[in-house]
Amino acid sequence: MINSQFPTARKTGLVVQEVPDEVLVYDLDTNKAHCLNATASTVWKSCNGSNSVSDIASILEKTSGSKVSDQMVWLAIDQLSENNLLESKIKADFAGQTRREVLKKLGLATVVALPIVASLVAPESAMANLSCACNSDANCAGRGCASENCCDNQNTVCVVATANRSNCASPTPPTNP
Repeated sequence: MINSQFPTARKTGLVVQEVPDEVLVYDLDTNKAHCLNATASTVWKSCNGSNSVSDIASILEKTSGSKVSDQMVWLAIDQLSENNLLESKIKADFAGQTRREVLKKLGLATVVALPIVASLVAPESAMANLSCACNSDANCAGRGCASENCCDNQNTVCVVATANRSNCASPTPPTNP
């Protein structure tokens, strides 16, 4: 981890969508979606590699109209780094305090919204496991269908097997003309 006074926001491998009061970031490498509130998004956008933590605090002060400490910026940087939204991992400088202690202190002393990065793992392509095409009962299970399923009579899709597998009749073999 690097302790840098000049953090740089990651831009590659991300899909970014700005909406009122927040920024949505989808990480193509990890299939994670992140929602940055106004405070976290301002910090992230300000991480250009040439702004110091104090510079970012000043930018945040201008956009929020309230006094902002460097610790507020470090809290945002800590979350951005933890979620791989910075070019390199950065160790937050909380001046000997834990994140919890900083949160308590900032939460009681600030009018500005605490920086929040809410993340969730997005499922891989929604259609990736829906194909149940098969050409034998043996390969039906490996295509997103349960192992107790089998091919239909046209040898095209998996079907749910009944207790006696009556709907799993062998496909009709092709006939030679």
